[in-house]
This record gives sequence, structure tokens and C-alpha cells, in this order.
Amino acid sequence: MNSLDKFDCAILAALQADATLSISGLSEKVGLSSTPCWKRVKRLEEEGYIESRVSIVNRQKVGLPVTVFVSVRTSEHDEKWLERFASAVTALPEVLEFHRMSGDVDYLLKVVTTDIDGYDRFYKKLIKTAQLTGVSSAFSMEQIKSTTALPLELISHGLPA
Repeated sequence: MNSLDKFDCAILAALQADATLSISGLSEKVGLSSTPCWKRVKRLEEEGYIESRVSIVNRQKVGLPVTVFVSVRTSEHDEKWLERFASAVTALPEVLEFHRMSGDVDYLLKVVTTDIDGYDRFYKKLIKTAQLTGVSSAFSMEQIKSTTALPLELISHGLPA
């Protein structure tokens, strides 16, 4: 269980929307004075609720318009194999997300690249990383929703329902 109250959640929601807010701007948004707000932000950082503050770069504008979801199957399931595979895959810069899955697919990767040729180059690097029994690619035709903001309104923060 987390130890977030309504002010903590308000701070996190505001920072998810705009991480460039000054402490005075943030404190005004959440209804706290600057010092208590600053102390809460520091605590949220120290306790790992805030992992980092980043800028979201437009993929299209920088020339990485292609998103591919890559399903990977393997017959290898021992710890050593996973360590080697995970290390190799996390080193591939095209991989934005890497998940171990339940069900028919063992791993799912979210990959961004320049074009079909860029994906082919990625695919050739991927299949060199480990013994795989299957790799299936699904190209995103259109991104309908994308957010990095967690739905904090779904969690209880010590308030009665």
C-alpha cells in the first residue's frame, strides 16, 4: 500500500502534466505554500515515487515515425539465458519498452525506428542476441492515444471512499 495523500497525488498529477513547473507554480496549483510543497516533492523523489523528470520528444519531428510491437517466443526459460537476452535487448536503442509476458508470447518489445529498412536492421540485430523460436512484428498504423501520465485518480490515498 502506498502512503500518498491527496496533496501528494495532486503534486504527482501536476508534475506529470508539466515537469517544468516551479515550486511556486506547483504550490499554487495544489493549494500548499511553497516550503511544504518543496518538502513533499523532495520526499516523493527520495521515496522513488518520482523516478525522473524528462522531456517528451516528438518522434515524427526527429525522424523516428515507425512504431513496431515485436512479439518474441523462445524455448529457453532459464535464468542465465534471460540475463543474456535482457542485457542484449536493453542495449538496443530502438527498444523503448521490454516486457516479459504471460500467455503465448514470451516477450513483447515496443520499438521505434526510421522506416521499414530501419526495422529490418533492428530485426537482424535482435535475432543475433539469442536463440529465438519466433519473432512476430505488428506495425502501428496510427497512434490514437499516448500518455506517460499514470491515472492517479484510481488509487486510494488514505481518504474515505
